[in-house]
Amino acid sequence: KVLWTVLVAMLGYASSLPVGEDALCTAEELAKYRIIFIGKWSQTAFPKQYPLYRPPAQWSSLLGVTHSSDYCMWKKNEYASNGVRDFAEKGEAWALMKEIEEAGEKIQSVHGIFSAPAISSGTGQTSTELEVHPRHPLVSFVVRIVPSPDWFVGIDSLNLCEGGHWMDEVSVDLFPYDAGTDSGFTFSSPNFATIPQDTVTEITCSSPSHPANSFYYPKLKILPPIAQVTMVKIKKSQLGLSAPFINLPAKSNEIIDTVS
Repeated sequence: KVLWTVLVAMLGYASSLPVGEDALCTAEELAKYRIIFIGKWSQTAFPKQYPLYRPPAQWSSLLGVTHSSDYCMWKKNEYASNGVRDFAEKGEAWALMKEIEEAGEKIQSVHGIFSAPAISSGTGQTSTELEVHPRHPLVSFVVRIVPSPDWFVGIDSLNLCEGGHWMDEVSVDLFPYDAGTDSGFTFSSPNFATIPQDTVTEITCSSPSHPANSFYYPKLKILPPIAQVTMVKIKKSQLGLSAPFINLPAKSNEIIDTVS
């Protein structure tokens, strides 16, 4: 009897535990957001080896997904999928979209896919809309840095739900990542596959620690953000209306050599 009582108590306690980080979302309905991606990759901010032609500095299209904690598009210090590799190296989205769709079909972990147009220069902005669900409150996306060996910026599993409500607005500074699939040091490096494949790592002002690295600024403690993303909740009264172009003020991210 004692053992049975303990077992029942343990099962009751286990059933009350959250099954994942998104299980805590108790919002009662869907929410829509406008996502605005702002490129801050200027020659003033990142003067070293700044690409001026063939091709000049620019951003690929943005590819993202809203999902539960059962799905992961990419994660720091883990290996990039074949889809993320193709996107980070060549800007090809088909394999990544197939991976997303297969995850959604198998374990119902994906709510929706969204994309935004490319930006033809290092600075500028692009936007689109996305929809989140109480069981799928997480947002992930990638944008390829063009030109580059396999570098990108993005977000991994940002939760837009806080308990019983959706956040009204959230902004995140973005920094470059290396997908770990190409061994180039510079923006214009030729294709040189990393064998064996490395994990996804953040590129910093001192890592990779090599003077040839395009982001190597040894006088700095941290790099300035190369991009920024803002997600703004669309109010019910605005649903169905054409979204206005949101001109967010761009904060300076210029590199100052005296910063140490």
